Amino acid sequence: MRTPDYPSGDAEKWAQVDAWFTEKLAPEGPDLKYTLANNADHGLPAHDVSALQGKMLALFIKMTRASRVLEIGTLGGYSTIWMAKALPHYGSVTTIEFNEHHAKVARQNIDNAGLTERVELHTGAALDVLPMLKAPFDLIFIDADKANNPRYLEWAIKLSKQGTVIIGDNTVRGGGVIDSETQDPNVQGLRHFIQMISEDERLEATAIQTVGEKGWDGFVMAIVNCPSC
Repeated sequence: MRTPDYPSGDAEKWAQVDAWFTEKLAPEGPDLKYTLANNADHGLPAHDVSALQGKMLALFIKMTRASRVLEIGTLGGYSTIWMAKALPHYGSVTTIEFNEHHAKVARQNIDNAGLTERVELHTGAALDVLPMLKAPFDLIFIDADKANNPRYLEWAIKLSKQGTVIIGDNTVRGGGVIDSETQDPNVQGLRHFIQMISEDERLEATAIQTVGEKGWDGFVMAIVNCPSC
């Protein structure tokens, strides 16, 4: 059982339910199991999405018929692999990882999955890499340092087209997101990120709270109606 980021007295049962649904609906192939094991062997933090969340991202790609995906925050490439496997044969994932060690492990995992030709991995600060990317992307997954989420959102919109889906991860943080007095820069960044979405007429959005092996957290999802309005 993964140590939950935001534990509770029900965390063990949540994890058991996650495991049951994963077995039925989102079984991990050898490449994904290797990725998690390799991440652990190299000391990466266990902040990957769950298998069910990875499958959710894969289904979003298929539902939107996305072919160009942008991921801000690679870690060890677990979510990257879920998304890349869901793409059509001509599709691609562009992913950005700040930590060089994490990026090196991610490259191993992506290569092991046979997806090197489908994934473009940039190493460096996302705010340095994003201006160099070619728009538009069909789906953008934001899962990096939350303090910079407002700036990532600005770039996500710049790199979008009408119909682009933007997904922000870890947006509930055990309920911490509603703490207006917080001094946590990650929660402050998330609150600003969500406020920006709520006030931007180009975006239509919702939020989903999740419980499971990672504890109590959630996603914010938005669709871009008109990026240049």
